[in-house]
Amino acid sequence: MKRLRNVMIIMIIALLVFIVIYQMNSSPVEVVREAASHLNEDEETIEPKGTAAELPQMNLEGDLYQWIGKTSNELTEELGEPDRIDVSAYNYEWYVYNDSESQYGQFAILEDEIVSVYAIGDNLEISPIDSGADYIEVADTFPFLNEVTYTDGDSSFTFRLNTEDLQTRPLVKISDSTFIQFYFDTFTETLSSMRISTGDALLLQRPYEIEYQGDLPEQPEFNEEEWREIQEGMEQQVFDISNIMRYKHDLPHLEWDDQVSLVAYDHSKDMYENDYFSHVSLDGDGLRERLEEKQVAYVAAGENIAAQYPDAPAAMEGWLNSESHREALLSDEYSYLGVGVYRFYYTQNFLGKPF
Repeated sequence: MKRLRNVMIIMIIALLVFIVIYQMNSSPVEVVREAASHLNEDEETIEPKGTAAELPQMNLEGDLYQWIGKTSNELTEELGEPDRIDVSAYNYEWYVYNDSESQYGQFAILEDEIVSVYAIGDNLEISPIDSGADYIEVADTFPFLNEVTYTDGDSSFTFRLNTEDLQTRPLVKISDSTFIQFYFDTFTETLSSMRISTGDALLLQRPYEIEYQGDLPEQPEFNEEEWREIQEGMEQQVFDISNIMRYKHDLPHLEWDDQVSLVAYDHSKDMYENDYFSHVSLDGDGLRERLEEKQVAYVAAGENIAAQYPDAPAAMEGWLNSESHREALLSDEYSYLGVGVYRFYYTQNFLGKPF
């Protein structure tokens, strides 16, 4: 009996040692929270469907889903040369197609491979759903879950979506490494736009809270000159998407204004450098004073600001879903728009000019 007891003690000790060694050698689970300046409105609560271990069977017939993994040559052969190429804050280039008043698309090219596509407008090739589909219709076709997983080698990641995420930008996994973000207009409860991305592209942007085991990809660093080029691209994207959103609401096209864009840029830069987020600067000046300082004549003016959104499309969808920002974006009082971006601080200045 004593011998048996000794054997059992030895086995227990061995098991404890094994557990300790395993835990020491295993990667810890970590959580990254990337906070964006979303403005929460009173909205109905949407209950998530939970998590799913297996991918659902989805018949994705629309052409938009097929671009991930294709080359820049395949893109230009099909759609022609882009209207411009914008650099991004994530080392890929955006091939921008903006020659239509009713459609707009950005294709992210990294090492000659498409890793993300953002599209907004009418008649998008996104079957089995349609442009402007109702929230319920899309939710019935695609599973909206509060946890979406991605595995890359020995690293595993879980994107965690809160209630606001599920309402405004649910994430759907359509293959082992490809995901769709559906952006919804919560005022009309319809699909506003969509983005298809690889898991790696999502990890760079970090639009959701991430729980992970292993290593997150390092985000690139840039000098001031490189940032300026990135910011100019985001300014043009904000301008383009603003006009598509206005078109969808039967509003006239806004004209670009260089002087007003400088006013907007200075405010974005001031917010970043002085670590605040407000329409009123630390010296007490508001939009009126900033326009007067640059001797800008106007009969009506409005301003939208945002911070910490990963890129221009995300900031635009945030403005669309905030009542006060939406009023400025979709106002018929304005005919000109200036956009200024500094790092991830965004400012829109809208203007109605005297005749």
